[in-house]
Amino acid sequence: MSELDVYNFKGEKTGKVDLSAKLFDQKINATVLHEVVTRQLANQRLGTASAKTRGEVSGGGIKPYKQKHTGRARAGSIRSPLWRHGGIIFGPRPRSYKYGVPAQKKQIALVSALSSKARDNGVIILDKLELAQPKTKNVGQLLKKLNIKGLTLLVVEKVTTDLARAARNIQSLELATATKLNVYEILKNKNLIITQEALAVLEARVAVREKSNIPALKPGGSALGGKNKLST
Repeated sequence: MSELDVYNFKGEKTGKVDLSAKLFDQKINATVLHEVVTRQLANQRLGTASAKTRGEVSGGGIKPYKQKHTGRARAGSIRSPLWRHGGIIFGPRPRSYKYGVPAQKKQIALVSALSSKARDNGVIILDKLELAQPKTKNVGQLLKKLNIKGLTLLVVEKVTTDLARAARNIQSLELATATKLNVYEILKNKNLIITQEALAVLEARVAVREKSNIPALKPGGSALGGKNKLST
């Protein structure tokens, strides 16, 4: 991977850094990216939508009219789903939309998102954050000096109280830690500012996953190497 300039908090170049090819120069897997982002958005859903059934709608405890000799269809309750103000058939009920994806896919999606951002020249390396005072003006001047426009994600090792206070009033800026950086945050923002400390954490995060040696699932077998009992 080619070198990138390193900037200080004043927007001045202080050196260069070699980006890890394992993070920023990998093949982009669009299929896995879509799956992981869809999962993240699904996990954010509250699942609190609820419609009342005929048993939950108030009223309707008495038969509206006699069974026969009215010339009308039979009816046992005014809260039937066929009636106005009646219950709802197959309406939404409180549920959880959460589901998981394998850790390997999360890793592939994260590396693909970072590689995509690097190829679009959307990655900026910052040596460190030096906030003399927790003021929005200081962070705003940094973005101005770096000539950054559009949605921006600032990735740091740890979000301090002063940093959160200084950045909270900038609508186009979001904060994230390197340990909890996710694919949706990377793709949603146009620019990605990473401190050198956070960059080291990201590299260590990928290295730990590679050393875990999670066995891949082979066709016709399980992840533990045995044959699938359902296979013929």
